[in-house]
Amino acid sequence: METGIELIQKYFIDLTEQQLLQFETAFELYKDWNEKINVVSRKDIDSLFEKHILHSLAIAKFIEFNQGTRVLDIGTGGGFPGIPLSIFFPKVQFVLCDSIAKKITVAESISETIGLRNTDFAIGRVERLKESFDFIVSRAVAPADQLYRWTQSYISSKQLNAQYNGYLLLKGGDLKEELKTLQLQNKKLIIEEYPLTKWFEESFFETKKLVYIY
Repeated sequence: METGIELIQKYFIDLTEQQLLQFETAFELYKDWNEKINVVSRKDIDSLFEKHILHSLAIAKFIEFNQGTRVLDIGTGGGFPGIPLSIFFPKVQFVLCDSIAKKITVAESISETIGLRNTDFAIGRVERLKESFDFIVSRAVAPADQLYRWTQSYISSKQLNAQYNGYLLLKGGDLKEELKTLQLQNKKLIIEEYPLTKWFEESFFETKKLVYIY
C-alpha cells in the first residue's frame, strides 16, 4: 500500500524535497491537532493525504498559477485547499478565510510550523473582506450561487494566468440544480465541470468534480 507521500508523488513528480517534507510534516501536525480539535472527520485522519491533500491538489492539475497570483480560499476550515496549494505554489499568495476562529488557529499554526511564507489568514465572514483576487477557491462550503453573490466583486479584472480569473470549486455529487440556479441568475457566466477521475484513479474521486466559473 502506498504511503501518503508516495500517493502525492504518483501524480506530482516534480515536487522538491522541501515540498515533500512540508506535506509530510503537515500530515503529522494535522494528526496532533485533530486529537484536540475536530479539524477533519476522525475517521478520515488516516486517509488525510487522499481525501484532503490530494483532493485539494486537483486544482493544481487544472491550472498552473503564475507568480504573483492572489487566491482566496473561502471556508478553509483547517486549511483545505489553501495549505496544500500554498505548498505547491510557493510564489502565489493565498488568503485563507473561515468564520470559525479555532480552525483558522490550526491552519495558521501549521502554516507557520512548516515554513510557509505565502499565506495570510482572515477570521470572519468573507463578505467583510475588501480585497481583490485572481481566483477564489473553496471545497464544499456553500452553493455556488451564494459564493458568487458574496464575492463576485473581489475578482480582479487584471489577468495574470492562462485561464480567465474566476472560481475553482471542489464539489461532489449531482451539481445539476445548483449550477443551473447560478446560470439562471447570471446568464453571462461560463461554467465548466471536470470530473476528478480525469486526473486521479482512486475510488474516492469517482463522485468528485472541479467546477470552473468565469
